[in-house]
Amino acid sequence: MQVWVEGFFSSGSALPVGRCLDVIPHVTLLEEEDINQSTDYFSYEHFYVIYCKFWELDTDHDLYIDEQDLSKHNDHAISSRIIERIFSGAVTRSRKVPKEGKISYADFVWFLLSEEDKKTQTSIEYWFRCMDLDGDGVLSMYELEYFYEEQCQKMESMAIEPLPFEDCLCQILDLVKPQCDGKITLHDLKKSKQANLFFDTFLNLDKYLDHEQKDPFSVMRVGENEGQELSDWEKYAAEEYAILVAEEAASEQWNDGYDAELNSLETDIVNGKNHATDKRPFSDMASEESKVDINEYEYDYEDDFE
Repeated sequence: MQVWVEGFFSSGSALPVGRCLDVIPHVTLLEEEDINQSTDYFSYEHFYVIYCKFWELDTDHDLYIDEQDLSKHNDHAISSRIIERIFSGAVTRSRKVPKEGKISYADFVWFLLSEEDKKTQTSIEYWFRCMDLDGDGVLSMYELEYFYEEQCQKMESMAIEPLPFEDCLCQILDLVKPQCDGKITLHDLKKSKQANLFFDTFLNLDKYLDHEQKDPFSVMRVGENEGQELSDWEKYAAEEYAILVAEEAASEQWNDGYDAELNSLETDIVNGKNHATDKRPFSDMASEESKVDINEYEYDYEDDFE
């Protein structure tokens, strides 16, 4: 799937010949293997996760989501300022929002892929365009401070003392090692191999705090096993798919138990009715003692008034 999205921001829509030839072996494999075993171009599990995530946010189910809807993703972890940039048209292919104030399912696909795996070329371009407020092709210190300011506000609301921007900036510059002082280019981020740490610092507070809790030396080992394990997106999709399947199974089990209990109750009611029809009313019970003619006993009401 990743190969398809690498040309997302390019002007042409056709894949290079080399990439087209690379697709053919995977298409052949689909005829013999489980489609979910080939994740380079398409996976049903990945589609299912993306669509379910979109459906959860699209509360009115009109196949469009607005800023308020998208802000709910991952329990409001995404910066509201970056969400505004997404809806500004900075990262839509047509350069404009197809429906005023909303984005489509296709745009959400690019967002989710970029959000859950910030190490790919496409996701780096995606978030770079979002943070490049003036569109000059570089990220200035002002733009970094603009997005970091909201992160600080969130941390303070959580009773977490934020790192001053100056100290944070020193860490970021050491991480990225830009070629020019005072600005970070797209090339700098791609070359650094640490773009995910960079973007999470400014855009996703939960992931930023998660990085802060990890072993700092593990950052230096990021590229050692590259290509030998699942990508961040594949890990996320696998975990979310397992959760969705478990929730669906639990729901079905609950519904089955409820239906069984309801059927049992209905059976008891029916049996109760049948048992009731077998019993004769008390007034219909005949006995020798009850065969009395009440007309034999006359009562003179006039005697009471004499």
